Amino acid sequence: IGALALAAAVMAPITASAEIDETFGNTVLSRYPDGGWVKHWFNQDGSYSAEFSDGRRLAARWRVEGERICLNGIRPSFMLISRFCSPLIEASLGQSWVSRDPLGRRVTNVLQPGR
Repeated sequence: IGALALAAAVMAPITASAEIDETFGNTVLSRYPDGGWVKHWFNQDGSYSAEFSDGRRLAARWRVEGERICLNGIRPSFMLISRFCSPLIEASLGQSWVSRDPLGRRVTNVLQPGR
């Protein structure tokens, strides 16, 4: 369950700015109360990648669906889900917000400049 929890943690803070353009070239950093973190990168071509504090990485494709942003084709297969959607959050550089991961754990996110 620990591996699943860590893997699922990356999905919690899927976010983008109102125009999503501000997210490109920048990093969404998610911090967990236990000190773990996940860095998320959204690219203009629809690709997404993430890195966990333990060095694990994953990739997917993203797209906006109404009021949500969705990841599709999540890989590698240690993720037991291949699709996840989360509310689209408006955020400017430096702004932070709180969300929950798919397991209900609280995470604090911030949109940081650069990669």
